[in-house]
Amino acid sequence: MQGNYRKLADLPLVIPVFPLDGVLLLPGGQLPLNIFEPRYLNMLDDAMSGERIIGMIQTRPGGDEQRPTLAPVGCAGRVTSFAETSDGRYLITLTGVCRFRAGDELPVRTPYRQVRADFAPFEPDLREDAGGARTAADIDRLLVALRRYLDHRGLAIDWGDAESAPSDALINSLAMALPFEPLEKQALLEAETIFERKATLTALLEIDAAGDDDEPHSIQ
Repeated sequence: MQGNYRKLADLPLVIPVFPLDGVLLLPGGQLPLNIFEPRYLNMLDDAMSGERIIGMIQTRPGGDEQRPTLAPVGCAGRVTSFAETSDGRYLITLTGVCRFRAGDELPVRTPYRQVRADFAPFEPDLREDAGGARTAADIDRLLVALRRYLDHRGLAIDWGDAESAPSDALINSLAMALPFEPLEKQALLEAETIFERKATLTALLEIDAAGDDDEPHSIQ
């Protein structure tokens, strides 16, 4: 269960969406965002006066520059932190609530896009035990793959925190933070269970570490 959302009926039928490629929000995860584009400032104004729900979603090839084709699955988050800067930007934190299938897009007059959200396929996201229990066998291969990936990329993390974190929190935080390609991010998002996400994440780490040298990236 995420916040006050205990069942599907607690979730809105229509949500505003924020298309942003290469950015991943997962249930229970926290995503900081710097909002400055006028249409999304307007979206935040409306969200803050309502249910504070925004759907993060990637795009697919097709459509036009202003209205690219949306990916089939996104994740709804609730604004849990909000601040306005002196130059009119919004600094927010979205906390992931539940994934959704993007249904029909509404012909709205708002400058931002809105879709009918089908949360039913992802109802388990609302359960407290959705992540599953941590076991040593669950996480050992992932940690080995992570160490090789970080060495390959010239990155570093706090290994004490990584090794002591609950497995679901570690898997989701890595999936959100590491600089994977948009299609890889989408695969992590659409993994049906935390165990499938762990397997996908481990495979991506192993493939990257086995590849050619790349320019180092930073984790923010």
